[in-house]
Amino acid sequence: MSVCCWFCFLSASASGSFPKAQNVSWLSFNFKTLLTWSPKPTNYSYTVEFSKLGEDNQRTPHCIQMSETECDLTAELTDLKSKYGADVLSEPLRNTPFELIELPRTASDQFCPYQDTVIGGPKFKIEVSKDERKTTLYVEDIQTAVLNAQKQTRTIQDIFQNDLHYRITYNKAKSSGKKVKISTSSQIELTDLDRGESYCFTVQVVIPSRSTNKQLGESSQVQCSPAGDISFLNDYSTAVIAGGILTIIVIISAVIAVIFICCKRQQEAKNRGKEGVPLKSV
Repeated sequence: MSVCCWFCFLSASASGSFPKAQNVSWLSFNFKTLLTWSPKPTNYSYTVEFSKLGEDNQRTPHCIQMSETECDLTAELTDLKSKYGADVLSEPLRNTPFELIELPRTASDQFCPYQDTVIGGPKFKIEVSKDERKTTLYVEDIQTAVLNAQKQTRTIQDIFQNDLHYRITYNKAKSSGKKVKISTSSQIELTDLDRGESYCFTVQVVIPSRSTNKQLGESSQVQCSPAGDISFLNDYSTAVIAGGILTIIVIISAVIAVIFICCKRQQEAKNRGKEGVPLKSV
């Protein structure tokens, strides 16, 4: 009876009666790419097969007859601009004999790392010039899970190069009105800000070559510049101040000249009046 039951189990296994994987999907963040699915297996296992579009299926050793419901394929997807597909196979447990027949499998959608991975929000620093006429944002390059030939981590800038832009959203700290600037450089200069005001900024990576709904990366954390302390001398240039002083001097000089002329005329008028009065006889 035991032998019969075991034989029936193997026959059922070989006939492909295991549940098929569900919800097979790609999860990729900064080029770290996982294939995920459900449900958690009980008396069976999963094996992942993947392939570049138009090529044969491959397997990676750490995703064969396993009990997990995710497979890290980051190191396997070396051609970042190519499209990939994957299948999740339901198989007997490891070291369980079975016949080589067609096993239940579930296919994923196509995935292209360059086009589909989610880009995280970058970090950046704010620098305000001494005269507070210019605010500069320095955006840090984002590290990825991709390694180069020397086994060094590649950055977002390394991968996207000229296809990488930055979207800066900013507003006064006490205002809800927002402005947007797009820059191709990680060093962004802003000269249209009101001096002495605190401004708040967020930065996103933009990949213009992607489809519209995948162009923007995640937003960075909000950072605000300090409020300035603008003095009168900083508020105006030297030329403007000198011009203002000169104008004041000219106005004062003109007023003094007018007063002097008026006083002189009044004195002359008095003198003429005295000359017209006849002398009294003694």
